[in-house]
Order: sequence, then C-alpha cells, then structure tokens
Amino acid sequence: MTSLTLALDAMGGDHGPHVTVPAALRALKLHPSLNIILVGDKAQIDIHLQSAEAVLLSRLEILHTTEVVKMCDRPVHALRSRKNSSMRLAIELVRDDKAQACVSAGNTGALMAMAKVLLKTLPGIDRPALVTCLPTVTRKPVYLLDLGANISCDSETLFQFAVMGSVLCEAVEKTSRPKVALLNIGREEIKGNDQVQQAGQLLQHTDRLNYTGFIEGDEIYSGNVDVIVCDGFVGNITLKTSEGIAKLLVDRLKQGLTQGFFVRFLAKIIAPRIQAVLSQMNPDHYNGASLIGLRGIVVKSHGNADATAYLQAISLAVTEAQRRLPEMIKDRLESILLDINS
Repeated sequence: MTSLTLALDAMGGDHGPHVTVPAALRALKLHPSLNIILVGDKAQIDIHLQSAEAVLLSRLEILHTTEVVKMCDRPVHALRSRKNSSMRLAIELVRDDKAQACVSAGNTGALMAMAKVLLKTLPGIDRPALVTCLPTVTRKPVYLLDLGANISCDSETLFQFAVMGSVLCEAVEKTSRPKVALLNIGREEIKGNDQVQQAGQLLQHTDRLNYTGFIEGDEIYSGNVDVIVCDGFVGNITLKTSEGIAKLLVDRLKQGLTQGFFVRFLAKIIAPRIQAVLSQMNPDHYNGASLIGLRGIVVKSHGNADATAYLQAISLAVTEAQRRLPEMIKDRLESILLDINS
C-alpha cells in the first residue's frame, strides 16, 4: 500500500499532546503505511513519546512551534496573527504537498478561515462545509452537512453541499447513488424558506444525484437517506442537540443498570452487549468532521475528544486521503455542472 503522511495539530483542543500524541501512536499501529508529522511544542510532545516503540518513532516526525491558536481567538485574528501556530503550520504542510491531510481539534472558526485561505476551494465550490456521520436505526450512517462552517446559505450553496455530501458518502461508505435529502420543517413542497425550496428545485432538475426530497428532524436517524443537507446554523444545533441527548440516554441507562441486586446481576451477564450499545450511542464513536470543498483534506476533531475519539478523526483523514476525496468531488461537480448547463 502507498505510504501516506498526515499532519496533526498536536496542540489543538482542550487536552493537546496529552490526547493527540497517544492517538497518533495508536494510529501508526493501526495503519502500517501511515507516517505522521506532529506539529507543536517539541518539549511537551516528547513527554508522551518516552515509552513509544522505536518502530513507531521511525514513522513519526515533529515540527516544532510554541505558538497555538487559542479557543477564544477570533478567526480573522488567528489568520493574521497566528502565522507560526501549530494549526496553521499543519495546514501549510498539506498546501505544500508534504502531507496528504491534516487533523486538528482546535478552534473551528480559525481552522475554517486558515484552510480556506491556504488551501483554497475547489473550482465550482463557493464555500467549504463541515460534515460528519451520525448513527441510524439501520446501522448504516447518515452524513449531515453543514455543521456550522456557514451559518446562512443560499440555494446554490446548498446544492453544492448536496453534491459534496453524495461524493463523500460514495467514497467512504462505498454506497452507490446515495440518497440525498434537504432538512426542512415539513416534507411538503410548500414548506420551508425560500433557500431550501429553491435548492430543492435545483436538485430535482439533475439526475446525477439521487435526490429524495425534504426530510424532517425526526427522520434524521431513520436510515432512510444517506446524506442530509442544511445550513450551518441548523446543522450545528442539530448535532449538538443529538450529542446532548445521546449523553443523557447513556447516563440514564448506566444509572438504571446499577439499581437493585437483580438488575446488577443481569447487567453483568449481558455486559458485552450493553457495552456495545453504549459505544454505538457515544458521540465520540463518530468523532471527526470533514471540511470538504477544499483543494486539500482537513478533518476537525471535537475539542474535548479523548485519545480514542481523536483516533477516529485520524482514521477518517486516512480514508479520505487514500480515496483522494477532493479529486472525486472536483470531477463529480464539474460533470454535474456541465450536464446542467448543456
């Protein structure tokens, strides 16, 4: 298998090297063809490499910098003033073809701004979008975008999101002609604001996407569609609400299984199955939001992710890089736009 290099913003997120370095070492074990460049404070990174295997260290490089993008930094300030930050240098490695993808758990707005300026958007794409997958009752994931990179979107942008989401689902899930829907307040054609209705009309007039119409919030986890499109305001609230409900259900289930001797006895017997269910409900299991629509691959991890969750984000970046996602999106979008304009 062809070797692959990822750049990790080792200092990003709530925990920095305490999480990113152990996750990087686990990723090197999991992906034999992977090389990693850790970007950050070498002294802090080295603390977590003291017991690492030599064979793993041979595939790991450190790019030293002490500057970090703070979670409170405004995107414009970070773009102008954090030019030696671990986040920016990681993105520059992708821009300069020294890495095929980068992963960061840092400031989302700053990551979006830096990636857009340094990597540029693909031809025909106005704005990149944040997308992630969510679990469904059918056990196949559904991809939701945008998750907050673009608070408000016009119909053309939503159309572009639909194309990118469809290509991502095909690339990662190997799904033929993924079903695409627009998130709306009702399924009827008369429902929704002008942007959503106009986006629906655009999608209806191309047979290059498998557009199924509008979908309501209570159908997100049904598994009836593969890609759900919305603006970043709606998407971010949807994602955060879903994560909150998942954590509530996990907490209540754990409480219920510790009340009473007979219940605790049964819980021990079926412990493996319970653990599997809890794992599927845990938002960390689906950690990693792709910033798609760029000329390079950027994956955003939760800021509070632990090493296991951060590993999920790294693995997603590996998959997208191996399947050359930006090129796939570019080719498909050009084909669809040519078909529409002809």
